[in-house]
Amino acid sequence: MAVRAAHELADGDVVFVGIGLPNLACNLARATHAPNLVLIYESGAVGAVPERLPVSIGDPALVTDSLGVASMADIFQFYLQGGRIDVGFLGGAQVDRYANINSTVIGPYAKPKVRLPGSGGACEIAIHAARVIVVAPLSARSFPADVDFYTSPGQAGKYGTRAQLQLPGGGPTRIVTDVGILEPAADGELALVAVYPGVDVAQIKTKVGWALRVSATLEPVPPPTAEELTLLRDVLDPQHLYL
Repeated sequence: MAVRAAHELADGDVVFVGIGLPNLACNLARATHAPNLVLIYESGAVGAVPERLPVSIGDPALVTDSLGVASMADIFQFYLQGGRIDVGFLGGAQVDRYANINSTVIGPYAKPKVRLPGSGGACEIAIHAARVIVVAPLSARSFPADVDFYTSPGQAGKYGTRAQLQLPGGGPTRIVTDVGILEPAADGELALVAVYPGVDVAQIKTKVGWALRVSATLEPVPPPTAEELTLLRDVLDPQHLYL
């Protein structure tokens, strides 16, 4: 998942980064094909170049040698709402067929089965970033037809499409999972566009809560290279905090 997410980034992209696999993916991309990636963290680090894996968005490693440190207000208002973020990385407890994300509650809001951390900056990222990459393992529990709560907007849903809601950003454009990659079709509904080596399409269909569309031409997905695995396991995450 980290390798595939890294390949979604282009050299020079300005990326709003979270902790965990998205952070690994960004730093892997920076160490390989995208050395000019500009990493921006919610805590205020702009152009971060961490020498070790940061364990939180407040890690001092993000500040050392960064281009600058801004207030959280500037990060969200000047950079994100100002349209200066090319890519936002998001995860969530639930992702539905239109890529709406739930990170608030499982079950009814008034009496939830599980209360989750909430939005943080996810809603603003989903609204304003030029494109959003979602990183989440695929399972029927995590990918229902409809989310229990709309924390962050996807491409469409019961409240309308992004165009109808006049949302400025592109929303989720790729969903990187542990078995393949999903992408919104023209109507906003997610479709399977790539399958990892050794994974069966029929098995993937059982891991979502709706009748999953499959692209007529699936993208080839090569396995991770030896260099990528070495960087992830021995350089970027030697203590195996996330892998």
